[in-house]
Formats: sequence, C-alpha cells, structure tokens
Amino acid sequence: MTFVLTPTQVLAGLGVLLTLLMVWRAGARRARAAAAAARSGARLLSLFGRVLFTAGLIVGVQWLVITRPDGNPWVLLAALGLPALFASYTLTRALTVTTVDTPRKRGGRP
Repeated sequence: MTFVLTPTQVLAGLGVLLTLLMVWRAGARRARAAAAAARSGARLLSLFGRVLFTAGLIVGVQWLVITRPDGNPWVLLAALGLPALFASYTLTRALTVTTVDTPRKRGGRP
C-alpha cells in the first residue's frame, strides 16, 4: 500500500498542520493570559481583605484606648499617632514621583 501525493497535496497538508499549530499556540497564549488575569484579581482581593482587616484592627485598638475613662494621655497619643505616621509614610511613598534612569546605549545617549 503506497500513497502517491502531488506536491500541491503535500503543501496543502503542511499548510493545514501549520494552521493547526498556530491555532493551538494562540489558544495556549489566551489561556495563559486568562490565568494571569485571574491571579492578579485574586491578589487584589487578597490585598483588599488584608487592608480591611488591618484597618479594623487599628480602629478597634483606637476605640478601646479612647473609650477607657482612666486612659493615659501618652497611650492615647501613641494609639492615634503611630497609625497616622504609618499612613502618612505610605501615602507619601505612593504619591511621590521618582525618575527612572534608563541605561545608556553605546553612543552615550539614552
């Protein structure tokens, strides 16, 4: 049993194989992009949960310190001041614009 194929049939078969390979690679690329998007969404949700938990913890401690009738003023200052310092540091870092130095090319120009 032998197969006799014309050059046109061989080229058509190679074209079909090449098309299948391209479709398969595009599907894999799309699946990888979808997985990356799902991971970043889960990461954002995880970050949001941690932020809410930490904020609730800080508010709870501050409420406890403020509502104590025999509270020490230094404890009150620490309970209100330390979270304010951390928040101001974080906001300052987030809102500060820094420049990025690009590596120089051979000619000495960026």
